[in-house]
This record gives sequence, C-alpha cells and structure tokens, in this order.
Amino acid sequence: MTRGTRQQLICQKTRGRERESSFKVNFSFIIVTMGLKSCVFLLVVVLGLSQGGTNIEEDQYGVRYATDCEVCKLVMKELGEKLQSKDSSGVIETGYNIDASKKKTKYNKSELRLVETLEEVCSGMLDYRIHKEREDSTRWAKKMSQTFQTLHNLVNKGVKVDLGIPMELWDEPSAEVTHLKTQCEQFIEDHEDAISSWYFGDQTKSLQSTVCKKTLKEKKCLSEPYGEDITAEEQAKEKAEDKKKQKGDRSKTRKNEL
Repeated sequence: MTRGTRQQLICQKTRGRERESSFKVNFSFIIVTMGLKSCVFLLVVVLGLSQGGTNIEEDQYGVRYATDCEVCKLVMKELGEKLQSKDSSGVIETGYNIDASKKKTKYNKSELRLVETLEEVCSGMLDYRIHKEREDSTRWAKKMSQTFQTLHNLVNKGVKVDLGIPMELWDEPSAEVTHLKTQCEQFIEDHEDAISSWYFGDQTKSLQSTVCKKTLKEKKCLSEPYGEDITAEEQAKEKAEDKKKQKGDRSKTRKNEL
C-alpha cells in the first residue's frame, strides 16, 4: 500500500475526527460541573488532550498512559484480530468497466482488505478498560476491572456509591483509553510501511515479531500475557498479594512511628 493512498484516506476523515474531538472536549467540560474533585481531574485531562497530552503530570492525577511497548502490543493484537475477521477466500476484480480483462486478486492479499482493516483498528482501542489494580501491561483488558465489578455489585445490593460522577458515566472510556486511540492512530501512520511489508510478504512471523520487536527499545511488555487472558484464579491471587503488601506497609509504618 502506497503512503499516498493512506494519506488520502486520512485527509478524507480529518474533518469528521475534528468534529468528534470537538464534541468530546465540549462534553468533558459539561462533566466538569460534577463535584470539585472530578472537576479538577477532568479539567486537567481536557486541557492536556487539547495540547497533545504533553503537559499532564500523569502520576499526580493517577493517569498513566500506554507506553510505546503497550501501544505496539495492543495495536498489533487488534490488527491481527481484525484481519482474521475479514478472512475470505473470495476474489475481487480491479480495473475500469471498459477493460475487458480486469485483474483478479484474492481478497486475503488485496490492498482493499488492509486499508479497510487499518481504518477500523483504532476504534477498537475504545473497548479497552484500565485495571488499576495491575501494574504491568495486563492493566489493559477488554473487560470490566475488579474495582468497577465490586462497585457495580455494591450498587446491585442497594449500597449507595458516590464517585462524584453519574453512574451512567462509570463505564465510559477513561482518559488513558481515549488517549490510547490517539496513540494508535499515530502508531499506524508511523509504522505503515512495516505493516504493509508484513501483509504483502509471506507472513511467517507474527505482526508483533515483525513490527514491535524490530522497532521498540523496551520490549518487556511483549513477554507478558494479555489482560483478557488473566484468569479469575490469577486475579484472586493478585488481590491476596496486594492485601498482604498493604498489611506489610501498615506494619512498617507503625514500627517507624514507635
């Protein structure tokens, strides 16, 4: 796929993305009115996104964006799954109507399949949720986090839970997830040639091996499982370890106070 083709597709959707971005910013400012604590956090997020996210002190506000390794890992996973969903043994014809001998191409190796997939892949990033109880790349998963599972269970039992924002917004994409979509779009643009080379090549190696392992300096997250692959048993083990760690920290604090 030529860079010119890709740039044309990007240009065609620029206005729509600008309108979408404007709506998200305006909507975020409406949410800002909900509680002082939420106001401070969301205002910083909105201002940070409008300036490319470079001025947000992530640790200070509990917002930790995806690392380069995590972006590559998640985008390659999503791209691979999207390509598989478009797997077809069909044949497409290319050429003009007046051309009697139209060129026939297998859809699985066609430029059309790749272009369609690349246009869809980044929207899939919005399906991810942040699991703040985890520290590594498994914090990104397409399922509800333990924290919000607990909160929803409490609400279902009649317990009043006040997070400073309406309950219907609990499951909306977080600042990290929204920014992940932007990171995905930039990643696709930067690594389009490598992806195309893999797609039109023999594909003996995985997308992750072809793109991530060749371009990343820090590759630690590639050896970690995907967030969706963490079982309930492993989650319970993580929770027990966290409690043990918290208990140890409290004991250490008491000793220091004495």
